[in-house]
This record gives sequence, C-alpha cells and structure tokens, in this order.
Amino acid sequence: MIAPLPTLRNAWARGVVAALVLGLSACSSLSGVQRERVDAVIASARPTDVACLAPDRCAQPSPLRALGTDALRQSAVDAPRHYALIIDNGPDAMLARLDLIRGAQQSIDLQTYIFDEDDAGRLVLDELIQAARRGVRVRVLMDQLSALRRVDTLAALSAAHANLEVRLYNPVLGRARINYPQYAVAAACCWRQLNQRMHSKMLLVDGLVGITGGRNYQNDYYDWDPQFNFRDRDLLVAGPVAATMDADFGAFWNDARSVPAHHLRDVGKRLLGAGVPRLPAPDYERPARAAAMQALAADAGQVQARLAVHALPVGPVQYISDKPAKQDRAGAGQRWSSESLRELIESAQNEVLLQTPYLVLSKPAQDMFRRLHDRPEHPRVIVSTNSLAATDAFIAYALSYKYKRRYLRDFGFHIYEYKPFPLDAPIDLAATGAPLDEPTPTPGHGPAEALAMPGPGSSAAPYPYRAPHRASPPPAPVRQSRNDIDDPRAAMTRTRYRAPLSSEQAAKRYTRRRVNEPVPLKRAGVRVGLHAKSLVIDRRVGVVGTHNFDPRGDHYNTESAVMIEDPVFAAMLADSIRRDIAPENAWVIAPREKAPVFSGLEYSLGKASEHLPLFDLWPVRYAISYEFTPGPRCPAPLPIDHKRFRDCYRAVGDFPEVNLGLKSITTRIFTAFGAGLAPIL
Repeated sequence: MIAPLPTLRNAWARGVVAALVLGLSACSSLSGVQRERVDAVIASARPTDVACLAPDRCAQPSPLRALGTDALRQSAVDAPRHYALIIDNGPDAMLARLDLIRGAQQSIDLQTYIFDEDDAGRLVLDELIQAARRGVRVRVLMDQLSALRRVDTLAALSAAHANLEVRLYNPVLGRARINYPQYAVAAACCWRQLNQRMHSKMLLVDGLVGITGGRNYQNDYYDWDPQFNFRDRDLLVAGPVAATMDADFGAFWNDARSVPAHHLRDVGKRLLGAGVPRLPAPDYERPARAAAMQALAADAGQVQARLAVHALPVGPVQYISDKPAKQDRAGAGQRWSSESLRELIESAQNEVLLQTPYLVLSKPAQDMFRRLHDRPEHPRVIVSTNSLAATDAFIAYALSYKYKRRYLRDFGFHIYEYKPFPLDAPIDLAATGAPLDEPTPTPGHGPAEALAMPGPGSSAAPYPYRAPHRASPPPAPVRQSRNDIDDPRAAMTRTRYRAPLSSEQAAKRYTRRRVNEPVPLKRAGVRVGLHAKSLVIDRRVGVVGTHNFDPRGDHYNTESAVMIEDPVFAAMLADSIRRDIAPENAWVIAPREKAPVFSGLEYSLGKASEHLPLFDLWPVRYAISYEFTPGPRCPAPLPIDHKRFRDCYRAVGDFPEVNLGLKSITTRIFTAFGAGLAPIL
C-alpha cells in the first residue's frame, strides 16, 4: 500500500534530519589533544630501522631510472635533454612503476586520484612499503573520495614505517571515508568542496623520472579486470623537467588540504580506540599473475627490451599543472591547465587530434572550437572518444549525445567512438583473468605469454585483442567461480560492473547505481572503455595528461599534463590515437540520411529543442554511428565529408552493440535534463 503524501513527506523530512544529525556528529575533526595522542601512538609504533645503509639504499638496477641520469648528463642549462616513453599497454604500465619503485635510491612521490585495494593497488602498495623499509622516503598523496577503501588500511599504513607517509587531499567532513548520510550532509553544506578533487596523477622517483597520464591504481587500468578494462595511456619523462614535477608535488603535499591520514577523524579514532592494526600480507585474487609481474620487474633485461629501449630522445619538455590555489579561485595571474591547452589548440593550422573519454565540453572550450571552425581555412578537428557501449560514465555520454549536431555542424568535428570489443587494441586479454574461450586471444598470446608480449615499437604485432565472436552465449552449463567470471551469461546480464571507488565521477558516487555504470551489451566478453587523455597539434606538439577537456577539469579538478614539441614524438602519439579510431576499433559519427520529406523541419525542430535548457525531448538526433564496409571501391576509410562516404559506410544505429531495453528511456531522460549536470561532468 502506498503511504499518503503527508506521511511520505514526514518520513523524508525525518530522514533528512537523521542524516544531518548523523553527518554533523561525524563532521568534527580531532581535537588538538587527540591529535597529540594519535601522533604519540604513531611515533611509538612506527619502525625506524632500515634494511640497507648503502648510499643507493640497495636499489635494484633500473633501466628506466637510468634514462633520467643519462638525460641530465646530456643536458645543458640552455639545452635540456629528455627521454619520453609512451606507455599504451596496461601490464607495461605496471612494469614501469615497479621498476622505478625498486630502482629508487632517495625518494618516491606518488600522487593519484584513485587508489584501490585490489591486486594492482596492493601490489604497488607492497612495493612502496618495501622501498620505505630499505631507506627510501616515500610520500603518497591520494584524493579522499577515491582513496583506499578501509579505514584499517589507512591506520596501518600510518604506522608502517617512519619513511612512509600517507596524506589525503581535501577530506570532506574531516574523514577518510564517508557513508551515504555523511555524503548527503557534504552535498548540502559543502557542494563546491565535495566537487573539488585532485585529479592530477604522478609517480616521481629521485627527482629524475616521472610518469603521468590517465592511469590510477586499480585493476582495470592495467588489463587486470575480468569484465571491464580501460584503454589508457601514460607518458614517462626523464630529465630536467622532473625538477618541475618535484616542485609541483611539493606544492600539493604542503598545502593545507593535504591531511595526514592519521589526523582524520575516523582513522585517528581507530588508532586511539584499538591501537595500530596489523597490515596484512597482500592477499591477491590472482597470486600467480602478481608473482609473474614481480618476477618480470626483477629482470632488468626485460625492462630494457620492453620499455627503456623504446624511449625517444627529445629536447625541452613542459609540465603543465594546476596548483591547489585553483580551487580557491585565487592565484591571480596563474595560468591553469585548461587555458594552456586551449591556447595550444588555437595555435593549430592544419589538424587537431583530440582524445578524451568524455566528450562534454566546457563553455570556453565550445567557444574556442566555434572560433576555430569559423576561420576561412580552419584545421581539421578529429576526436576520439567513447561510444555508449564502451563508456563507464553513462550520464556523460548522454549529455555528449545531446550535442552531436553542435559538434559536427558548428564545430566541424570528425568524431570516432570507441567500440567495446576493439579488434586491435593495446589490451593484454590474457592478463585480465577472463576465460580465454570467450574473447579468443590471438594464437601465441595465451596465459604463458601474458607477460612476455612485445613492447612499444616492437616489430612484432603489438598487443592483439580479439573480440567475442558469438552473438549469444553457448548452452553450456553455468560454471561457478569467484565473481562468476567464467560464466559468459553473467558478463552480459550483470548490471554492476564498477564499484563506487572506481568512478571518475567520484563526487557523484551516491547517485543511483545504475545511472552511471556501463550499459548491458548484446555480446559477452571483456569490455574495453577508452580512458586516455591526449592531444596532438599539427603533428608537431604532443600532450599526454589527466585533463578530460571537460567542465570539471576547467572549474573543479586539478589537472596535469606533459607537453612535448617534437615532430617525431608528436607523430608517434598521433599514430597511437589513429590506431584507436581505425575501423576495427571505432565507429564514425556522421549525419543521418536526410528524411525524404520535411527534413528541414525535422532539423529545425531538433536544433530548437537542443537549445532548450531543460526540455530537450525531440526524439531524432542529428547524427548516428556508421561502420566502414571495405570493398573494391572502398579500399581505405574515408572522412565524413568525402563525397563517397555513404558508399563505404553503413549506418548501425544510435547505440550499436548496446542491449538497452528500458534504458533507452533513461537515455532520453538524461538527454532531456542532463544539461544541468554539465558543470560537474
């Protein structure tokens, strides 16, 4: 029976009051006396002895760290030299991190948005602890909303070793973890603070070598998830620019927003109430995979062959970064990352090659692209982004879907949307742990070869990925296993793919779970979503970083990027992005065929509806997805403005590969009302 409206209203009011009481009771920070007591607990529990007294702290020989010393030796004050390495493959990205951590002789600084407690996160965390124990100073800075899941883990790390310190950035309500009532309080009282996140990412070793890019510390960024993995990109840079990265990390570390984990209320209370918890040994879901990666990282020859040998010598390198002052709306005269990137795009003469997982442009970005398109001889703008089938952020895609006409017609974009099962992606399928009989790996790349695949630049076919070949699962009996990863039917029907911690939209963590997760697909298999954030201008300047080129990056998040003006590097980065927009990996977005009658009226109604701030209910979008159909007359892909485009491409609908059902209605709802969410997407 449905309760009368007044009863519902009263229940809602009581719920709000209860949430406020619960939230406010948990808002207060530790008192000064409590902090002193917590500091004393930590000081007495932290080990101070180190395993190695040698000047190099018994560091393992590291081919990647050696790039830094070589670059410094080759540099002059007015002629800096660097090495740059694009890292597309997930296991290689993990290998690079382990090599640098093990090769550290003085310091390790790690800054990240997400740090999970799955296999990837625990492996890196264990390596950091080992480095601290041998005498290396280790500092870890995580954004609070996406930091480690358990308060006990943070409490244990606070006392793990005197050389290891963990801080959380911008902790809402003075806590490490917040529950739903506390989130509701934070949203009500501190909405701007809740949305001001540290999206910057960096691993810096000895002030010599740094890694930045899209990857966080979670399985799906390293091809280790059996259901959903990101096609991402990191950039390793070695040389003098590392000093700039070091200063930037220091600005974050010393900012008042960066709070030692044990000074947060829930962590501090845990330490005062029950003492320091024991940090358990890593309990890997797939121990053999973790052990194989550890063994690979111990082999300097493999690191050299897979990674270091492919590093490209370049000249000057620029590190672009937002400082914490961005979130105070302070720092007059400061140039934030968004402005620097827009300036770079405006310098384009021939081509802008942009890759972003979430095509939701801020107002300044839209104005910039409109001006760019209005030039008499405007550059071609090519955009690589996610399809609805591939994205991990449903709301963001719904809003970008709303503006397809604007992107194509007003800005002149050439849009390519990533497929969920790309045929030629830098994904190590064997490393995911998914059953190999569902998406079939290329022969010669089974489990035994999972960690011995060719590195970037190898002449061998790099990182093959084969899509699922069945439209429906076989009638075989369901096999039970942890997470049901062996059951292809579960892969198609399960709705919950990603836990809240993993969301790039962490400030919207407690929206309805199904609203912002991957949609169901028509086929089973390991899904791949684009997460790389990169830019190439005129094949002369390349940028790899954390900025999604979205309103959140403009106004709320801190972002970082590395910019290299070098034609060889820019060409390599452009080739990497062009691989992602190849027909086997992406659909092309193009205008629909014109209706036989009233096509002009339909366009006008759609355009007028799109401009309404709330009620965009016109059901027919300006553009849909197209698939390349090669043949004698179509030997190669064509741009959408080519006169023979429609001879070589067939329309595959608005949402290819998606098994939406009623979710199509949800798409329309967020298309209609999602405009209000644009500032925080």
